[in-house]
Amino acid sequence: MARPTVVVVGADKGGVGKTTVARTLLDYFTAHHVPTRAFDSESPKGTLKRFHPDISDIVDVTSVPDQMRIFDTLSDASVTVIDVRAGLLSPTLRALRDVGFLDSVKKGQITFAVFHILGSSIASLNEIDDTASFTGDAEYFLVKNFINNTSFFEWDQATYSSYFKKQKGATEISIPKLNEMAFEQVELASVPFLTFVANKGPKGEPANYSFVLRGYVRHWLGNVWAEYDRIKLNDLVASAPTASGGSTARVQVVRS
Repeated sequence: MARPTVVVVGADKGGVGKTTVARTLLDYFTAHHVPTRAFDSESPKGTLKRFHPDISDIVDVTSVPDQMRIFDTLSDASVTVIDVRAGLLSPTLRALRDVGFLDSVKKGQITFAVFHILGSSIASLNEIDDTASFTGDAEYFLVKNFINNTSFFEWDQATYSSYFKKQKGATEISIPKLNEMAFEQVELASVPFLTFVANKGPKGEPANYSFVLRGYVRHWLGNVWAEYDRIKLNDLVASAPTASGGSTARVQVVRS
């Protein structure tokens, strides 16, 4: 049986664009025909579910029954993406330790990846210390997300390097900024980025989005996926079968 993969996207600081990163990951796996499900821990409202309603469920990640919904059913999908609510990354990782999930990762029974979305402040770097003891056996990615026009000017290189070195095997990812008007139009459309580029509505019906704005999203999404290709994200789930039973496809942004 294929080994399940769990991808946690989170930060202890809010407003760093973690849900945006989770959305790009779901689009990436969709383009590769990798069976994927997602859990949105922005309970009770949910943000991720608004864009990916067919594959997302809203959960309270601090609730034991909801933890059971997620982790007792890992064999149901090859990839499980968890968008962790702001402030709950460290508590979530602690819970994963307490239930024995991290032991299963260490034994090679589960593939575990953490996308840690960093803010621009030193406080955000301090989160690396807080999570270090839980991510030793995970694929750990430090994500600089520029989607909100974030500037990382508060980090001098020596300080950043000192924190970065505390996480052995950590890989840095940069998410570029998306044109603000294009981002707003995707938000208003309430569809995945990939669907917006394809000029489709929430139910797959033809839409009439701006050609220019779709072009900006297409170009940006291609750059984001180039980062995921660089870190060989697809190889991380390569042991899992694709939806069609064949090998995973090369990512292509759909053009209308």
